[in-house]
Amino acid sequence: MDIEKSLEALSQRVAYARDILGNRVNDRLESVSQDIAKLAGVIDGLDMDTALDRTAELSRRLGVLEADLDKLLTPMDRVRIVRHPQRVCLKDILENVYDNYTEIGGRDEVSIDPGMLIARAYITRRVGKRTIHHPVMVVGQEKGHGQEFRNGGSIKPWGNAKALKYMKVAARENIPIHAYVSTPGPYPTEDSPGAAQQIAENIYEMAGLDVPVVAIFSEGGSGGAEAIALADKRLMFSHGYYSVISPEGAAAIECKFHGLTRPTPELIELCAKHQQITAQDNLRNGYIDAVLQEPPLGARPEHFDFFRMLRSEVIRATDEAVMSVRGVNILRRLAMRGAKQTVGEDVIVRWELDAKDREQLVWRRFQKYRRMSRQAYIDKRGILERLAAKHMEFFFSIYSTLRYEIFKHYQKKIARVATDVTDEIRVVTSKMDRITCQTMEALGIPQWGGGDERSLTCLSEPEEERRKSGGQGYRSPKAMEDREYTCPHAPERGCLDIWARDLFGEFGGVCPNCGYHFPMEYQWYMANVFDRGSVREFNQSIAAGNPTNFPKFEERLRQAKQKTHLQSSCITFNASILGIRLTCGMLVANFRGGSVGAAEGEKLIRALDLARKRHHPFLAYVHGTAGMRIQEGVNALIQMPRVTMSVRRYIDEGGLYIVLYDTNSYAGPIASFFGCSPYQYAVRSSRIGFAGPGVIRETTGIDIPPDYHSAYKALSRGHIQDIWDRRDVRANLHQAFLTMGGRNLYYR
Repeated sequence: MDIEKSLEALSQRVAYARDILGNRVNDRLESVSQDIAKLAGVIDGLDMDTALDRTAELSRRLGVLEADLDKLLTPMDRVRIVRHPQRVCLKDILENVYDNYTEIGGRDEVSIDPGMLIARAYITRRVGKRTIHHPVMVVGQEKGHGQEFRNGGSIKPWGNAKALKYMKVAARENIPIHAYVSTPGPYPTEDSPGAAQQIAENIYEMAGLDVPVVAIFSEGGSGGAEAIALADKRLMFSHGYYSVISPEGAAAIECKFHGLTRPTPELIELCAKHQQITAQDNLRNGYIDAVLQEPPLGARPEHFDFFRMLRSEVIRATDEAVMSVRGVNILRRLAMRGAKQTVGEDVIVRWELDAKDREQLVWRRFQKYRRMSRQAYIDKRGILERLAAKHMEFFFSIYSTLRYEIFKHYQKKIARVATDVTDEIRVVTSKMDRITCQTMEALGIPQWGGGDERSLTCLSEPEEERRKSGGQGYRSPKAMEDREYTCPHAPERGCLDIWARDLFGEFGGVCPNCGYHFPMEYQWYMANVFDRGSVREFNQSIAAGNPTNFPKFEERLRQAKQKTHLQSSCITFNASILGIRLTCGMLVANFRGGSVGAAEGEKLIRALDLARKRHHPFLAYVHGTAGMRIQEGVNALIQMPRVTMSVRRYIDEGGLYIVLYDTNSYAGPIASFFGCSPYQYAVRSSRIGFAGPGVIRETTGIDIPPDYHSAYKALSRGHIQDIWDRRDVRANLHQAFLTMGGRNLYYR
């Protein structure tokens, strides 16, 4: 009976290996499979010793074959490994890595989202006679072993909200967070709260969590991974993958460039390879800190040695996160160095941090992400330009320190003294003023200089010249067309045809009857929203590149640069609106759909840093974005936490951050550094969400309504705060800066 069970286990290992290889056939594997079947057919006629020997020999052959196959795994094979039902899941890890745990936030089918598992766990460490119990908050996507109700680890917005809730609990209790990432991507629903909106909130809040966070990647697909992955230490299973999008999704997007209607297996394999999604790729690029070696063909629940290793590495990573901000004496440091070579738990580091250490932890986390992806963009600035940039950066740092930290302190004291002196003078002169007013009234002399009462009783208005300072600097090429345009709503709303010169000139691309917004170029906004002559672009020499050497992408980038005369899809500049100075980061839909890669992320970070130093309000104008640039792989995906952390630093120091959406705005940028703003607005024509209709149809099989991503839907679920007519953007922005920023426009 035991021999039959052993043969069945061998057959299951063969079937598993076939699943991992996909459509490929391995002759050695088929030979072992045939020998297993032959032995099973004659097992009853063999004596016990012979049967045991032959079974052991087959097990040895299969073990050698698995090790050989492991060396030949392709990136797509690793994708199949992490998606296999036999893959280790989070409950396996909780049972074998932690000494005790209690699941919280709901259980299995009755949980608010069974794909997101939360547990309060303990790790017990013993050194000599000492015993210490480390409390830990464990969060992660749970796939289970073929449990359909867990939705394959694809998390809905309320699942990510549940994770954020208990990560904040961990911060209040001053205990570390262990985040296990195992998701192909989030469930792309836009029910309240929307997928993008919730992921953005998770990333923003995790940037400020002041307890150690360790993230362990198995499957990190899309922005869904970033919802719990912003960490001080990032580990990755050797057979896992971490990518901006699944290989199938990347292949679907690439189809049109290869003349295909549906992605072929070869194209999917190509995308998996060139996106650099494996653990080794991510370690080389600096996006993870260590690779955790798995058994051949991936870790499964029966691999107990793997769990022991995982326990040691998770403990070590947490120790290192704590030690990075806490002083450690020389003897303990030497002991820790020795423990790295003899994986063990011989040195105890307490994981509680004091207030100063917690503040330092958040700062080191910001610096860690700031250093990422610097190799993934092209910096075309010359030596003189770089020196000038450094000089200006130093100048504004000194200016900011003097103006807002030193002088402002004394300025407040001087203002208080001046106010007191003025009040005393008014007490002395008030009687004389009353006598003067009575005398002027008796003589019939106007008291306010020729009837200027209106200036005292009415709201002030901007000067006529300043009111007209925006506009007239750009004329849409469509306005030069000798044709008429028909509004899409004409059949049901009776809109008349509009002459192109009127529509794209005087009307600003807006139907005068129903208010439908036709698309307009980003240049129209730059000319009509900002004061004439005030736009000063910077960092234009930072250019988009091809860090993964994705096939044929170099040529596509070159064509985009020639067509748009831009080096990336992001334009950063200083400008003014009715005299209010501000810094703006603009994503341009004309350049690769407004997709964001390493260059765009770097430009936004530098712009936010400049706005912080100059004490400018920051406007993020989204002319359109298709999401993160898939051809750059994780180089693009990592911009979600990188830029969000810069946004948080800017806001925490008092910055006013306003986002304005136009046209189609989807995916990663909306689910991170744009979606985290407390002040978000949309032009009436905008469509906002995490995934477009095609992606939702492919991933869920659901055809969404035509208005699913409309600005009005985004307003109804609280993603944005108002919807503006394009022609009112200039006035509305001016009003928003005045009312939200107040007189200081930067500091609250």
